[in-house]
Amino acid sequence: MPDDKSTLSGLDDQSASTLAPTSSATPTPSQLVLNEKSHGGVLSNDDSPDEDDVSSDVGTAHPERDPEAIQRVPSGPAYSSFSKPMKRWIIAMVSISSFVSPMTANIYFPALNPIANDLGVSINLINLTLTTYMILQGIAPTLFGDFGDMAGRRPAFIVAFTIYFFANLGLALQDKYAALMVLRMMQSAGSSGTLALGYAVVADVAVSGERGKYMGIVGAGINVGPAISPVLGGILSQYLGWRAIFWFCLIFTACWIIPYVLFVPETCRKVVGNGSIPPQRWNRTVLEYVRLRRHPPVVTETVPVRKLRFPNPLRALGVVFEKDLSIILFYNTMIYLCFILVTATLSTQFKAIYGLNDLQIGLCYLPYGLGCCVAAVVQGYILDWNYRRIASKIGFTINLRRGDDLAKFPIEKARLQPMMPMTALGVCALICYGWVLNAETSLAGPLVLLFVIGLCVTGSFSILSTLVVDLYPEAPATAVAANNLCRCLFGAGGTAVIETVLRAWGRGWTFTFLALLIVVFAPIMWVSMKWGPKWREARRLRKLKEKEVKEEKAARKEERAQAAL
Repeated sequence: MPDDKSTLSGLDDQSASTLAPTSSATPTPSQLVLNEKSHGGVLSNDDSPDEDDVSSDVGTAHPERDPEAIQRVPSGPAYSSFSKPMKRWIIAMVSISSFVSPMTANIYFPALNPIANDLGVSINLINLTLTTYMILQGIAPTLFGDFGDMAGRRPAFIVAFTIYFFANLGLALQDKYAALMVLRMMQSAGSSGTLALGYAVVADVAVSGERGKYMGIVGAGINVGPAISPVLGGILSQYLGWRAIFWFCLIFTACWIIPYVLFVPETCRKVVGNGSIPPQRWNRTVLEYVRLRRHPPVVTETVPVRKLRFPNPLRALGVVFEKDLSIILFYNTMIYLCFILVTATLSTQFKAIYGLNDLQIGLCYLPYGLGCCVAAVVQGYILDWNYRRIASKIGFTINLRRGDDLAKFPIEKARLQPMMPMTALGVCALICYGWVLNAETSLAGPLVLLFVIGLCVTGSFSILSTLVVDLYPEAPATAVAANNLCRCLFGAGGTAVIETVLRAWGRGWTFTFLALLIVVFAPIMWVSMKWGPKWREARRLRKLKEKEVKEEKAARKEERAQAAL
């Protein structure tokens, strides 16, 4: 049984029902762990939850001890009971789904003029569908995030993609502007609902010590959308007509949702725990039906029975007003604003300066997207390395099997340290990009700078998104939804005025101003590292107290009901 201290500290990763202190008693064979030094920390020989019941602690080799010493650590339930191949399959499917929302937003750009001509409306009215799309892109994840944390990831994904499927069907067949407006909003609601769910699935199956690389993979799916979708949209629109864009989205959805429904299991920890608890019958895959019929499950932990309710978008607003999270969400929004405004103005600026056609402009997004993808993957491994480095420095024991208690770990520092040089380089590249465009130099100059901006700016807000999940593990989808709400609403406002600002200030000063926003608010990173752990602990204790009060009220209510009988 855990002592009082470990009980109160709470598990960031919700990894196990018990956490016992190290015992000096003679261990069993399953409690012997051999550690090896790697990357400044100590990596265990076993981090696989599907193998023997051997703890996979990663700790620090103290100078006064033999670095190859055998640690005695009590065994316990794994953070995730999914095998490594199954984890990879889940993450792969989630990464593909994360591609859909940004792809849908950007594949539409090359078809704006043909759609306006065919429907007989002005380009300004067609642009209004972009604004409403971004508004729904911010609001929809607050509903699907809460729904996913409550009912499970699978039903949330299925509902979102079903809405998206029928919206694309309607868009491909419609011929009225009113239908275009309404169906684009439905399309945004369905596709954007998946944004919050992708990162939440990573939090379900990966402990904080290895979460960075998985977050990076999902982030790569998100970031590749703006890169290749304008090219794809231009090709489809030019050779097959603008309706082919929506037929493509519909076919893509069908090709994803069929294997997902059949073969991707539920991961929500409030529904299936670490994966060892069978989900509701209606939430099982074909493989689970067969497996559970042949081999009844051995449940290693329990979760409370949860009643379904209507999703509450206000839960995401609750995350926004948490002190430790609010500053991270704000700074992430400032960085994302720079990212989205570079994307939104690229086509108009390159057409005005270099006279490129729609297909050539689409190709100019590729360096930007390549930088985004490289950043998403590389920063994940950097985050995991820095996590191990700080753990080694402070003598913190990392457990890749059961997860870590982050109550005494400076997760803010572990995530934000690698971000500082990346942000500084991104600021310099953004300023140079503005003045290179202003000078109207060779096309090679802005293309190279676009790669650097994608690498550094995107890498910075991907790191902050990972930190948001680390800080709010009890409802990661809701936390990501709050993050997305802030970013998209600011992004919608920024895209509405950026062309006016460019005409008034010029390209150089406009992008310099955006870069200086990141510089002015950079002290937020220092504030988070210094006071963030205290605010996080205060929030945890407050939540624990609220839970105790709620349980006491429920107990008294039950007692009164029994007395009435």
